[in-house]
Amino acid sequence: MSIDQASPAPTPVAGAKQTVVVLFGGRSSEHAISCATAGGVLSAIDRSRYDVIPVGITRDGAFTLQADDASSFSLTGETLPAVVDNGTRVHWPESAATRELSVVEPDGSVRLLGAVDVVFPILHGRFGEDGTVQGLLELVGLPYVGAGLLASSVGMDKHFTKTVLQEAGIAVAPWRTVRRRTWLSDPDQVIADVAPLGFPVFVKPARAGSSVGVSRVDSEAEFAAAMEIGLAEDGKVLVEAAVSGREIECAVLGGRDGGSPRTSVGGEIVLGSDTFYDFESKYLGAPGADLVCPADLTDDQLAEMQRLAALAFESVDGTGLSRVDFFLTDNGWVINEINTMPGFTPISMFPACWLASGLSYPELITELIELGLQTER
Repeated sequence: MSIDQASPAPTPVAGAKQTVVVLFGGRSSEHAISCATAGGVLSAIDRSRYDVIPVGITRDGAFTLQADDASSFSLTGETLPAVVDNGTRVHWPESAATRELSVVEPDGSVRLLGAVDVVFPILHGRFGEDGTVQGLLELVGLPYVGAGLLASSVGMDKHFTKTVLQEAGIAVAPWRTVRRRTWLSDPDQVIADVAPLGFPVFVKPARAGSSVGVSRVDSEAEFAAAMEIGLAEDGKVLVEAAVSGREIECAVLGGRDGGSPRTSVGGEIVLGSDTFYDFESKYLGAPGADLVCPADLTDDQLAEMQRLAALAFESVDGTGLSRVDFFLTDNGWVINEINTMPGFTPISMFPACWLASGLSYPELITELIELGLQTER
């Protein structure tokens, strides 16, 4: 379903700009990707409609007021962007009775930042994409963009995502979940338990994204090293059977005014031999993966992918946006995972799929903000 079937964004009253907090960074291993996404949003957000307050969360968890400078957070192959602790501290409203933010300057003086209309939490990984920040924003009564607390927490944990999707009748890759204590107490039994999955398998942290901590394992001899990498990111990992098929992703937007979710065309990840779509391929331009959008699909394949993407979105109680990752196999569609705050740099797959569906990057940002403003929590 292309975006031209959606309701148009409301036209703002002349001169009545709304204030958007762009919240980014965070404590997770995906800190740099969050910063890069924020850079893209800061460069493209419609300044005729929105005033922006950039709030960066340092790797230590401090909420800081950052300069409204998109170039400070660009992602290159040489350096990864980060929130630098500049000594400021942003304070959220003390209650739902006010939406006013304030900042404590390095010299201890306090400055009011004004009332906030909506928060755009561009946070990836734990302590942001997992429902924690969503819970904070709901406690202080601030509207926000994206998935709510439940969908964020379910979507962040791959074990529970698969459990929910499987219950909804959606095919997922076979998997086993392994906790750190189980691996440390009896690794031989773990290997025996996952053996029916066959090789290769993928070992993934249960609550991480951007392919951080993910390893492809082609033999039992490689398994222990992969478990060490995965458990360094999380206390439990998923061991997934490799699925043979095309890797295709579908972008989803929540419906306007209680309407059905809207789905994009497919975007395909075309991999070279013996590679997978890892962090370097996604963000640092490493060779071995190309993004093709729109993917070459028949009308029936496209319709079924969109149906399943919308079903997955609603199964986790999604709002705002998600990216649903599929394998197209000889036996049909298999969902790999759902991302409730997907990579959102201008070249990421989520905006690329919507661009191919008729919605530009700046228009997509506006659409998400407007969805956040109208979503009931």
